[in-house]
Amino acid sequence: MRRTACRLLYAGCLWLGFAGSGLAAGLPAPVTQELKAAGIPLSAVAVVTQAVDDAHPRVALNPASPMNPASTMKLLTTFAALDLLGPAFAWQTEALISGRLADGVLEGNLILRGGGDPKLTWEHLGGLLQQLRARGLREIRGDLVLDRSAFAAESSDPGAFDGESLRPYNVAPDALLVNFNALSLTLVPDAAGATVSILVEPPLANLDLINRLQLDPAAECGDWRESLRADVIVRGATLRLVLSGHYPARCKEQRWNIALPEHTLFVAGVFRALWQGLGGQLAGAVREGLTPPEARPFAVLPAPTLGEVVRDINKYSNNVMARQVFLTLGLAAGQRPAGSADGAAAISRWLAMRGLSFPELVLENGAGLSRRERISAASLTRLLQAAWRSPVMPELMASLPVVAVDGTMKKRLHENGVAGQAHIKTGSLEGVKSMAGFVLDRQGRRWIVVFLVNHPRAAQAGPAMDALLQSVWERGG
Repeated sequence: MRRTACRLLYAGCLWLGFAGSGLAAGLPAPVTQELKAAGIPLSAVAVVTQAVDDAHPRVALNPASPMNPASTMKLLTTFAALDLLGPAFAWQTEALISGRLADGVLEGNLILRGGGDPKLTWEHLGGLLQQLRARGLREIRGDLVLDRSAFAAESSDPGAFDGESLRPYNVAPDALLVNFNALSLTLVPDAAGATVSILVEPPLANLDLINRLQLDPAAECGDWRESLRADVIVRGATLRLVLSGHYPARCKEQRWNIALPEHTLFVAGVFRALWQGLGGQLAGAVREGLTPPEARPFAVLPAPTLGEVVRDINKYSNNVMARQVFLTLGLAAGQRPAGSADGAAAISRWLAMRGLSFPELVLENGAGLSRRERISAASLTRLLQAAWRSPVMPELMASLPVVAVDGTMKKRLHENGVAGQAHIKTGSLEGVKSMAGFVLDRQGRRWIVVFLVNHPRAAQAGPAMDALLQSVWERGG
């Protein structure tokens, strides 16, 4: 017992010694040079490198400091989900009928009951509607009822985080989230006609699109979205989208993704457009409600598996999908409707079950799109070491961006030896830049690497992070 306590005391002193030393704790010289060039003090940085099979770190700078991790928090949410639910877990979106169905006519209501599917695209919803037609349903004389009771309603302002209410990353989770509640606009410039035409996906039967875009033949492409404006106006059951600004002709075709604020109206517009396209009719309204006890199952749309969803979340840092998984953990634990506190509680219980103590951990939505969330570099290291030893390691590893190959790391370190040799989750917010993952060094040994920066100049920390990845590949951690 005394030996165990001494070992724990030694490990704690090791972490705290590094954290309070004020030294770079073995930080490679190129990394410290890049941080100095960026104007970022070591006090605003936490770094750990540790071999996956070692008990102690090789490098540890401020490892115990609670830091905002940005999107590297998704590692905690996705690992917990894979471990608790299993990679083959699949959400279900159900269609139920209430009333009499005869000769293709439903004298009653159709209910769509959401199960929290993070990837219910409009094409997938179209597949469910095709099932309805194949099963004989043609005309609905009642209402379309949207049952989104699996998740607790969030009364948050989508623009509260950064003032960008129409950005898809700010979309709130929803048990019946269709196409991320977002439109994808393809902007097609016509130099001859001096116009910009717009292709819209998905089709919305209740969309009133006002195109006031002007083509600019001389402007450089650059950040073309900065010169455009989108305004969404809700008028009864209609969504009016007004586009204005100058679009550079040199940009050629570009995609502009815009989130709409009204979940119910968005689902109504998509459903009516798809249903009419299949020859179906809906006489009643589209409204929210609970599934009545007498409703009968009619068709089920299985979602992609959790393993597939986790890949999308981590490769492309999809915030709303991560938040859907976070709430699903609460739902799977028996909480209905499941809210953010239920997701956080489920993860806390899972950490305790795995013997992982992260006393500094603060969870808000599990996606890292937060000013409140906190975790230390030491805790992220222990999380990744536990993941490395777990049965779901292959699924989690495959979900991480590969340096210079794909995802959020696709454009980095192409000319370096570490290209293709590291699986790294990235994160970025105003004042925050982060990375965490695994590096295979040139000797074939695998290392955990965690690098967190919380500082007004954090956006300039990319070269320092790249230098660390290259150093670990060349010489080990």
